[in-house]
Amino acid sequence: MKTIFCKFLDSQNKDGIITIKPLGKANNSVSKPTLPGWKDVVTKIVIDKNFAKGLDGIEEYSHIIVVYWMNQEKECHLKHHPQGKEDIPYIGIFACRCPQRPNRIAISTAPLLNRKQNVLKVRGLDVLNGTPVLDIKPYTPRYDEVKNAKVPDWVSKLVF
Repeated sequence: MKTIFCKFLDSQNKDGIITIKPLGKANNSVSKPTLPGWKDVVTKIVIDKNFAKGLDGIEEYSHIIVVYWMNQEKECHLKHHPQGKEDIPYIGIFACRCPQRPNRIAISTAPLLNRKQNVLKVRGLDVLNGTPVLDIKPYTPRYDEVKNAKVPDWVSKLVF
């Protein structure tokens, strides 16, 4: 059995402070948040070449889950109306997928168009140009698909 080891990009100090370094960044043509319009955006995720071997086999998947840092988000909300819509209930930030979170960590699933060495090309990833990428995971239905999932009715009023 073979293994190629690497160094962690994260650490935690004795006070519990976590430090995470990105393993890559997203490149696309979007410089400001947009609603709607993400479905046609093509993004190149450029992974540090030191981690390129970690992508081997990813091209066999149709979709990937991208974990990223919303570095350009300027506000932190505890409660709000999602997307600023007053016809949607006033809810806690953890009850929606909005970006104004205490930790600016986000995840999105996107179709994987192709891989060339350390670059993944995806469509529909809702990230701004230059967004730091923290992790890549393959979409695996056994883990990720939820049948008969329940969501509030107001979610259908959101723009995607």
